[in-house]
Amino acid sequence: MPQPGDPGPVITRVSGPIVHAMGMRGAGMYEVVEVGAMGLVGEVVRIIEDRATIQVYEDTSMVKPGAPVRRTYAPLSVSLGPGLIGNIYDGIQRPLPAIQAHSGAWIRRGEKVPALDVAKPWPFEPRAAAGRPVAGGDCLGEVAETPLVKHRVMVPPGLSGDLKWLAGKGEYTLADKIAVIETAAGPKDVTMLQPWPVRVPRPIRQRLRVMEPLVTGQRIIDTFFPLGKGGTAAIPGGFGTGKTITQHQLAKWSNAEIIVYIGCGERGNEMTEVLREFPELKDPRSGRPLMERTILIANTSNMPVAAREVSIYTGITLAEFYRDMGYNVAVFADSTSRWAEALRELAARLEEMPAEEGFPATLPTRLAQFYERGGAVTTLGGDKGSVSIVGAVSPPGGDFSEPVTQHTRRFIRCFWALDTELAYARHYPSIHWLRSYSEYIEDVAAWWEKEAPDWSEARTEAMTVLQREERLQQIVKLVGPDVLPDTQRLILFVAEMLKDGFLAQSAYDEVDSYCTPERQVALLRIILTLYRRGRAAIQAGAPLAALRELPCVPQIMRAKGAYGNDQLAGLAELAARVNQELDAFEKAHARPR
Repeated sequence: MPQPGDPGPVITRVSGPIVHAMGMRGAGMYEVVEVGAMGLVGEVVRIIEDRATIQVYEDTSMVKPGAPVRRTYAPLSVSLGPGLIGNIYDGIQRPLPAIQAHSGAWIRRGEKVPALDVAKPWPFEPRAAAGRPVAGGDCLGEVAETPLVKHRVMVPPGLSGDLKWLAGKGEYTLADKIAVIETAAGPKDVTMLQPWPVRVPRPIRQRLRVMEPLVTGQRIIDTFFPLGKGGTAAIPGGFGTGKTITQHQLAKWSNAEIIVYIGCGERGNEMTEVLREFPELKDPRSGRPLMERTILIANTSNMPVAAREVSIYTGITLAEFYRDMGYNVAVFADSTSRWAEALRELAARLEEMPAEEGFPATLPTRLAQFYERGGAVTTLGGDKGSVSIVGAVSPPGGDFSEPVTQHTRRFIRCFWALDTELAYARHYPSIHWLRSYSEYIEDVAAWWEKEAPDWSEARTEAMTVLQREERLQQIVKLVGPDVLPDTQRLILFVAEMLKDGFLAQSAYDEVDSYCTPERQVALLRIILTLYRRGRAAIQAGAPLAALRELPCVPQIMRAKGAYGNDQLAGLAELAARVNQELDAFEKAHARPR
C-alpha cells in the first residue's frame, strides 16, 4: 500500500494501448490498475523492479507521462451471478445495454458500470440444510434466471466448512448475504455475486471422455464430421466463405443448453447483425427467445485492441461458470485470427521478438490455453457438464498454411475447412468434405448406433463415393466424362446427388435449416440405396442413362426440402418408392439366361 506522502505510481511513457509506469514496486502480474485521471482500466503485463508495463483496455488518447496510476491489488476478474444470461457485454464485461441507458450510444472513456445489477431482487430457493459440511461447488440454492435457465448458487471454489446459516425462500439482491460458512479461519459470508479471475481456469473434479455429439442439425457436421459435447473445433475459411453464418447456425440449432457468442475483432456490421438478430430468434426446442439461454460478448475491430485480446478469456470464464452448474455450454469465438492479430500488435508495442509472420512466439501457448479450457468434466459439485469450443479462423487469402490455422490444428480435434470455390458456387455450408476431419467419430459412434445402427457404414460408404469422385474428376478434366465406363460415371452421378441433395443445406430454408439426426440418416439411406442397387444393375448390363431417368431421382433431390423433421413417414414412403422403381428397373434390364 502507498505510504502517506508517497506520490504513488506515475506514467513514464505511452505507446498506443501500452503504458509504462514507475513506482509500481510490489505489483503483481496481471494486476488491474486504473490509468490517468479518467481511471482507464489496464492490466500489468511486465514488471522490472519498480517499473511496470500496462496494457490498457480503453483508448489512451491524451494520456500523458506524469499522469497517476492507481493500483487495485486484484487481477482482472469477471462478476458471476444471476443476470448474465441475456446480457450483452464488451471484452471486459461492461454491460452495453446498461451503458446505453446510462450515457447513450457511445462508450465514454473510463465508463464504469457494474456488470450485474446489484439492486435487482432475485427469487432464491434454498437447496441445502444448515449444519451440514459444504465445499466448493456444492449447491446452496437456485434462482430462476430465465424461463430456460435455473441458476444454481454454488459455494465458491476453495471455500469449505460447515454451513452455519442459509437464507430461506425469498427475494434477495446479489449483494445480500444468503449463507454463512464456518471455516477454519472463521465465518465467511456468501452472496450470489462472486468474482473470478479470467485467466485462471475454474477447478473441476475430473475430466471425462467425450461420448455424446453436439447435435447441430447441419448434415455435413453431424453425419460426416461430428463434434462431441466438450470438444473443440475450428472453422477456417477465407473472406465470404460463410464462417459467421455457420457459427450463427450452430449457435441457434445446437443442443447446448447455454450459448456464449464472442465477437472478437469482427467487423461492426457483422456484429450489429448478431446483436439485432439474436434477440429476435426463437429457441427451436422451447419456442422461447434464444437470448434466454445466450450471452453475447461484442468487441468489434474498431474497439481497443487490448480488450479484444481479453474478450476470449472473459467468454470462456462465463462458460465455465455455467458448466460448473451442470450445463452443456457451447462457446463460439469469431474470430480467433482477429484475436491473434491483437496479440501481434500488443507484442510489437511491447517490443517482443516476432516469430512467424510477426506473431509473438507465445501464440501456440495462448491458443492452447484457450482451447484446453473446453472439455467434458465432473464438476466440484459432482455434476456432469461440458464446454464445447468452436473458433472461427480467418487466414489471409484462405491460406491454411499461415501460423494461426496451423497452430490451431494442434489443439483442436475437429476441423471444418471452408472452401472458396464451394462458396462461389453458392454451395452452403461450404465445408469441404475432403479437407475436413473429425477425431470424435469413434467417440460418438456408440451414441449414433443407438439412433441409427447403420450410421457408421453409411457415412463410410458416402465418404468413399466422394473420394472416388474427386479422383475421377481429374480424368474428366483431361478427357471428358464420355470415356468413362458407366460404373464410374455412376459414381460421378451419385456424388452430385450427395452434394446437392444431402450436403448443401440452406440456412434460410424453413424446412431444411435444421435436420434431425433421424432425418439425416433417412436421407442418406435413400441416396445410398440408389447407388448400391444401381451399381449392381449396371454391372449386370443396365445402362446408366436409363437409371438417371427414373422418376424417383428428382424426388430424391427435392426430398431435403419436401419432408420436414416431423415427416419421417414421408421419407419412408419415398424409400419404398425408390425400391419399387429399382425392382422394375432391374427386371426391365435383366439379361436373358
